[in-house]
Amino acid sequence: MIILGIESSCDETGVALYDTDRGLLSHQLHSQIAMHAAYGGVVPELASRDHVQRLTPLIEAVLRESVCSLSMVDAIAVTEGPGLGGALLVGRSVAAGLGIALNKPVVGIHHLEGHLLSPLLSPLLSAPRPDFPFVALLVSGGHTQLMAVRAVGQYELLGETVDDAAGEAFDKTATLLGLGYPGGPALSKLAESGDANKFSLPKPMINSGDLDFSFSGLKTAVMNEATKLAAAGSEDARTRADLAAAFEVSVVAVLVNKCMRALTATGMSRLVVSGGVGANARLRRELATAVGKNRAEVFFPPLDLCTDNGAMIAFAAALRFGAIPGVAEKQLSFGVRPRWPLAHVSV
Repeated sequence: MIILGIESSCDETGVALYDTDRGLLSHQLHSQIAMHAAYGGVVPELASRDHVQRLTPLIEAVLRESVCSLSMVDAIAVTEGPGLGGALLVGRSVAAGLGIALNKPVVGIHHLEGHLLSPLLSPLLSAPRPDFPFVALLVSGGHTQLMAVRAVGQYELLGETVDDAAGEAFDKTATLLGLGYPGGPALSKLAESGDANKFSLPKPMINSGDLDFSFSGLKTAVMNEATKLAAAGSEDARTRADLAAAFEVSVVAVLVNKCMRALTATGMSRLVVSGGVGANARLRRELATAVGKNRAEVFFPPLDLCTDNGAMIAFAAALRFGAIPGVAEKQLSFGVRPRWPLAHVSV
């Protein structure tokens, strides 16, 4: 079965072609970072318009690269939510149009389910694959959640952020340090040359006793330190690097601590990390060390599949076709769900 996957939930346009026999045939991704940088964040209307321009060329590109034609596609998978309403509608409309024209099923996929299952693509990309059940850390610019994953469609929320997502905190802190947008990768790069011991920053909710997160207070603490440095005239490249390192160490410490608690609470021995922040080098190192000490395993998607992409959407659809009867029934509506709890897709 060949599945065309379309992702347009925010500021990345992703298209992929996945074959249930041969694996991932092709995936193409366009990022809107350069366009939104001037505004310091994603402008929803501009994002939607750019998806309109990019989707057809990207679909043509994956077909060329995989030496396939549209007539060979058996189903279309598209992100139905959550995300920006207008951006979701672009992808959903293109998918529905293709479904009508080709007389093929169109299946709406939950964006977070795509991230959640993306590390299972690994064996097709020469990396280890996790088996069910596992604990999943979904950590990105819009989400920070811990889930117990027992099978496809069987997800239990263990904990989530009560305010800012970790990736959002990275970007906002980077802005405070004058690193521009999106600042997460730039902050991590700057932190490599910093001394985290120069500043004492909080590790919010690390001892809360539950599996929830909070990062807004940490962001405020960085702002207060930056304000003090500016007032004293002692802010320079070195102190900014130290502050970036202290911030990154605090975030990673909280994430690692909660992940280990989640493994203990569920009795599971496998941890899957997905989402854009999953590409963070310090987080990968610290988690690998922590799970090793606890005789557990940790799995990450390939770096190019950490961000939003069409491959994870096509792959999630393939798993649903195999695991859940009736999924392949034709769905040609334009409906999207900008707010859609992952628990609602459990079966």
